Amino acid sequence: MSGELDVYLHKFLVGHLIQDGHGEVLFKYAPAWIENPAATPLSLSLPLQTDTFGQKLCKPFFAGTLPDVVKRKIIAKNLGISANNDFAMLEEIGGECAGAVTFVKTGDRLPAADDSHRALSIAELSNILRELPRRPLMAGESGVRLSLAGAQDKIPVVIQGGNIMLPLNNAPSSHIIKPSIVEYDGMVFNEAFCMKLAKAVRLPVADVEIGKAEDIDYLLVERYDRVHKIVGGHLQWERIHQEDFSQALGIIPEWKYQVEGGPSLKQCFDLVRSNSTLPAVDLRNLLRSVIFNFLIGNHDAHGKNFSLLHIIYDATLSTPLLGDASQIRMAPLYDLVCTPVYPTLSKNMAMKIGRARRIDEVDPVQFERFADEIAFAKPLVKQLVIELAGTVLEKLGEVDVEHIIVDDIRKFIGEHCQAVLKAFTKQQ
Repeated sequence: MSGELDVYLHKFLVGHLIQDGHGEVLFKYAPAWIENPAATPLSLSLPLQTDTFGQKLCKPFFAGTLPDVVKRKIIAKNLGISANNDFAMLEEIGGECAGAVTFVKTGDRLPAADDSHRALSIAELSNILRELPRRPLMAGESGVRLSLAGAQDKIPVVIQGGNIMLPLNNAPSSHIIKPSIVEYDGMVFNEAFCMKLAKAVRLPVADVEIGKAEDIDYLLVERYDRVHKIVGGHLQWERIHQEDFSQALGIIPEWKYQVEGGPSLKQCFDLVRSNSTLPAVDLRNLLRSVIFNFLIGNHDAHGKNFSLLHIIYDATLSTPLLGDASQIRMAPLYDLVCTPVYPTLSKNMAMKIGRARRIDEVDPVQFERFADEIAFAKPLVKQLVIELAGTVLEKLGEVDVEHIIVDDIRKFIGEHCQAVLKAFTKQQ
C-alpha cells in the first residue's frame, strides 16, 4: 500500500515521507526547503540533499520517533495496522512528537497550533494512567496524535495554572507523565531520586516532580524540548527540535544496546565533538554523565537516552525556525535510574566502559582505556571519577525523596561510591 506524509519542522514543510508500492519507506526533502538559505536538516543522519533517502537511511530517524516494539504492537492492534509499518504508525500518531517534527497526510493542512487542550480531572487522569498499558499514548482517541520513544508507559500533557491538560490536534505539550510500573516497585521514586541527585551534583538534567492521581504515583517530567512565551497575555508553548544519539548516528531503534550494534561511548563522544556548537562544555557534561551513570548503577544508559538539541533562536519568536542563529547542544539528562535494586534487570551496562560490560568489572584500568577511546587525558578522567564519587556521597542524604526503594538506592550508591574512591585513590 502506497501513501505520502508531509513532514513539518516547526511550521515549515521540509519534506515528504513516502511509502512506495512495495511497502518501502522513503524520504525526500522538499525543493523549496533545500533552496531556503535558513534550511536545517531533520537529523544529522539526514543531511540536506536533493536525492531521495532509501529506507535503510531514513528508518533510524523516523522509526526513532515511535515507541518501542512492545508498545508499538499494542498500538498497532488497537488501530488495526501493522506494528512494523513505520509509515502507518506515524500517520496515526505522529502529531506531537519529540522535538519539533510533525507528520500530516499529504493534502491535509497542518493544524494550527491553537493550544487546544482538554482539562483532566484527577479521576480522568487516573483512568488514563490505568489504561496506558492497554492503550499506549491514548492512540485512537479523537483529536489525540501523540508519539514518544521508549518502552515505559507515558503520556504528554500540558501543565498550566495548576491544571493538567491533554494536548489536542497540533498543540505542543509541556510535560510528560510517567506512571508507576507494577513490575518494578517504586520506579517513580527511583527515577525522581536519581534525577534530583544528578541535579544536586550540578549535571544538566530535566526537572521532575512526584505526583499522585488517586492511588497511582507518577513522575512529572518537564520537557526540555519545549519553551514558553506570553502572547497577548496567554501562555504558549513552542517546540525545540531534538534527536537522540541513535537517530543522529543513523542507528535503528531496535539496536539500543552496544552488544547488538547500538552506539558505543566512543561513537557518542565523536558525535558531540563533531557537531556541538560548544564541544568543550558538552564533552565535559557527557563525560560527567557517563561517570554519574556508572556511580548510581544505571545499566540502561543506552544511546537513545542521550540527545542533541537543535536550538533555533529568533529575537521575536514569531518564526521559531527562521531565526538569526542556531546551535546544536547536548540535551539535559533524562531516564536516570538505579537498576541494581531490581534483581531481574540486566547486570550488563548498555555501553561498555573500556572493555567492561558490568560495573563490577570497571576499575581504573578500564577508565584509562575509556579515556584513550574518547581522546581525553587519563589523569583528568580518573580525577573526575574521584571528584564526582565524593560529591555524590556528599549529596546522597540531601535529596528529599522518601520511599522504601530509596533506602536501597542510597545503600547501593553509597557503598559503590566508597568502593570506587578506595580503588581510584589507591593509585594516586
